[in-house]
Amino acid sequence: MASLITGGTGFLGVELTRLLLERGETKPVLLDLSPSTQRLDDVADRVNLVRGDLGNFSDVLDTVKASKPDVIYHLGGMLTLLSEAHPSAAMRANVLGTFHVLEAARLFGVRQVVFSSSLATYGMDIHGDVIDDYTLQRPSRFYGATKVFGEHMGRFYKRKYGLDFRGIRYPSIIGPGVTTPGAVQYMSWMIEELAKGKPFVIWTEPETAIPILYFKDAARALVELGEAPLERINTVVYVLAGVKPTPAAQELANMVRRRIPGAEISFAPDPSRLDVRSRQIDDSNAQREWNWKPMYDHERIVDDFLQELRLHPQRYI
Repeated sequence: MASLITGGTGFLGVELTRLLLERGETKPVLLDLSPSTQRLDDVADRVNLVRGDLGNFSDVLDTVKASKPDVIYHLGGMLTLLSEAHPSAAMRANVLGTFHVLEAARLFGVRQVVFSSSLATYGMDIHGDVIDDYTLQRPSRFYGATKVFGEHMGRFYKRKYGLDFRGIRYPSIIGPGVTTPGAVQYMSWMIEELAKGKPFVIWTEPETAIPILYFKDAARALVELGEAPLERINTVVYVLAGVKPTPAAQELANMVRRRIPGAEISFAPDPSRLDVRSRQIDDSNAQREWNWKPMYDHERIVDDFLQELRLHPQRYI
């Protein structure tokens, strides 16, 4: 099977690439605006890197035509804070970019598009304490709005053209090497900074519990969703809960302290950086329709994270 990954040299794209290579795929194509080989490290010579802009239809068309993928994993785009600061650029990357991917898939007969969406598609005015696949999507941030539109474009292409479109609404994905600023990045940055012997200030209340998913589970979810039999895919776009029960910030800090004696961790809550993702998530549709289950609980996340930093420091500079 041939795969094309947009945003392929990014945080999640590289982990997905490694997983596909481990499963026997040869030369997956990675489309990225800034294709870097740093995170690819030892597998850089086993992929096909293409520099391209999702907002440029010609770049997307040329890449899809040349690579002839069976599946496009559409992970590229601008995240929350950059989208808030530059909404016109986010429109180009996230909205037009997704349209370009879907239209190229239609024109060149790509069988499947697997889309990366987000819990940012939900807003702050949600009734009840649990978010599921049927919770009203009324995002409060521009990034979330672009992702909602992307989901609905995919559903349109599925209905009108028969494209096998599927998607995941991710919680906060944590792992080494996260560089993009975000409201919930304290979890990844806390582990990295403390592993370097530096102090870290967490900007939430100690009891804040935000759903998290380890980056290795996040990549595996894309593959498992894509491989699920089409007749079982009813929900189409699935919210994922990640680790259960959701650990509070204080719990995560204590886990790191137990592994890094003398770690200096403090709390300085910043209400402007808190997020809707502090709610509980019901991902029972994903469990039922494609047997989703995360492999990494919070203890294993911290252990594997620290091991990644020890074994592969060159990837996460």
